[in-house]
This record gives sequence, C-alpha cells and structure tokens, in this order.
Amino acid sequence: MAKYKLEYIWLDGYTPVPNLRAKTQVKEYDSFPTLEQLPMWGFDGSSTKQAEGRSSDCMLKPVAVYPDTTRRNGVLVMCEVMMPDGVTPHPSNTRATILDDPGAWFGFEQEYFLFQDGKPLGFPSDGFPSPQGEYYCGVGYKAVGDIARQIVEEHLDICLDAGINHEGINAEVAKGQWEFQIFGKGSKRAADQIWAARFILNRLCEKYGIDVEYHCKPIRGDWNGSGMHANFSTDYMREKGGKEYFEALMAQFAENLEEHIAVYGPDNHLRLTGLHETQSIDKFTYGLADRGSSIRMPHSFMNAGYKGYLEDRRPNSQGDPYQIASRILKTISEVPTP
Repeated sequence: MAKYKLEYIWLDGYTPVPNLRAKTQVKEYDSFPTLEQLPMWGFDGSSTKQAEGRSSDCMLKPVAVYPDTTRRNGVLVMCEVMMPDGVTPHPSNTRATILDDPGAWFGFEQEYFLFQDGKPLGFPSDGFPSPQGEYYCGVGYKAVGDIARQIVEEHLDICLDAGINHEGINAEVAKGQWEFQIFGKGSKRAADQIWAARFILNRLCEKYGIDVEYHCKPIRGDWNGSGMHANFSTDYMREKGGKEYFEALMAQFAENLEEHIAVYGPDNHLRLTGLHETQSIDKFTYGLADRGSSIRMPHSFMNAGYKGYLEDRRPNSQGDPYQIASRILKTISEVPTP
C-alpha cells in the first residue's frame, strides 16, 4: 500500500467568475486510484461563498482524476460541489447543468496573459512595448522574453503527463499573451480538462512569482483581448450536416444571441467591439474563415458539404466552459434535424 496525495479541486461561489480552490487529503491505495475509489469529501462552504456559517457543510464529488507528476504519488481530483446530502448539486455547480452527449465534441482555445508587478510579462516598467505584429507565434527574446517560454513548456509537460488532451500552445497577438488548446470527446470531459489545466497553470506560476490574468481585456487600447474560442460539433454535424441544417442552426444562434453572451464571460463588451478579430457584442454573423465573425466556418466545413465543426469566437478567456458548453448544446437541441 502506498500513500497518495489527493488534491481535490473545485469551483467556489464567487461571481461572475468562480475561483479555483483545492485541498489535499492522504489515502492509501495499492495502485493509482480510479475515480470510483475516490471518496466524497466535505469542506467549509462559508469560506467560499457557498454556505452560511450556521450551516457550512458542502460536499466534493470527484468527477475526473489525473496523475500529478509534480508531487510524489500525486493525484489531481476535479470535483463538483454538492449539497450536504451528497446527491443534490449545489446552486454554484454549473457542471451539473450540462446534458452531456458523448457525441458532442468540444475544442477550447484558452488565451491568457502572464502578469508580473501589475503588467503583462515583457512590458517595460514605464510605457508600452512595440505595437502588436511581431508577437503572434513569435520566437526569440524580443518577441516572447525569457521566462514565459519556460512556463508554458513546463505547463504543457505537466498537463500531458496528467493525460490532459492538449492539442497545442502558441504565443498570442499581444505581448505577454499565450494560448493553449484542449480537445475532448464529450462536453464535460473537455470542460473538466480546461479547469484542471487552469489549476495547473495557476499553481505552476506560484514558484515564478507570476500571476495568470484571465480577464478578457486587461490592457485597454490597441491590444488584442483574450478569448476562449469554442470549437464544437455533434454526431449529426459531422456525419449528416448540410446547408439547410447549417442555416437553421445559425438562425437559432442568432435568436439566442443574448443568452449566449450572458454566459460567455464577464466584461465581454470590452473585447467584442468589432475590432481585434471580433464581431460587435450586439451582432451575430457567420462567415467562411472570417475571424471577425461571431461564428467562423472553416474551409474544411464548407468543402465537406457543410459537415464538420464550427468555431464560436465569442466566449472569452474568463468564461466558464461548463456554462459555455451547456448553452451551445441547448441551442443546438432547439434545431430539428431534417
């Protein structure tokens, strides 16, 4: 029997953006524990805006488990928050709102800034660096600095060791801005992995004295904001599709514009301005390979006869992937298949 360090991770009750919380318990197992072997665990909800002090118990229900190579016998345990009965989802539990469909595939593109001393990494102490242009997928000290590359590479390795399905990383358009992409077959799986990857990144940056800034527009002016573009498809979109279905789907997205924006992350009006590769927050458009549209159609989608995946470019970097996936799937469900 070996002692395993189980890091239970959950989302607190802060709004509009929940914080990641975590605590460790030690349990003995013959080998790396399976999800079914992990017990539920309680915590003080009055310290996380999820309960009152006079009735403070909340429960953590494990929903995903990953190896943690940064600790000896380390285990990362992604959890849902439940009421004290251990059965009823807590009101803050957005994961429980998803009607999960294993045929629904999601790829999230998580952008973020690395911040140090109140400004993006690589910004001079007074003023601004050179304008945007040389930083996107940049190489070299002038483009990306020294420590940023080390952080993003280390983050990628930890996530891959954990079995998180990263599909790539790159420096982004603004100085100090980066992106990683995660794909999952099943909306809950993809969203779980985004939250786990955010946790790993936040924890990793502790030792460098650097913060991860997920706000969608931390630098005002002529600098790109941060998004979390949501690439999505269903069995029907991949196997049947067709122009008629696609146009009906886009009409439904347009009809639900406000409902989508409501869960696509706070302060999105600062980012969705019609500039910097965005559409205005109050408009819905779609276009072929158009990064200024609300939804971008890849050429592969058009060439396959309107089959494949689409990219919703409106979700922002602070968005909750559980809520984003839930809303997208709800809108898709409202469109009858021919």
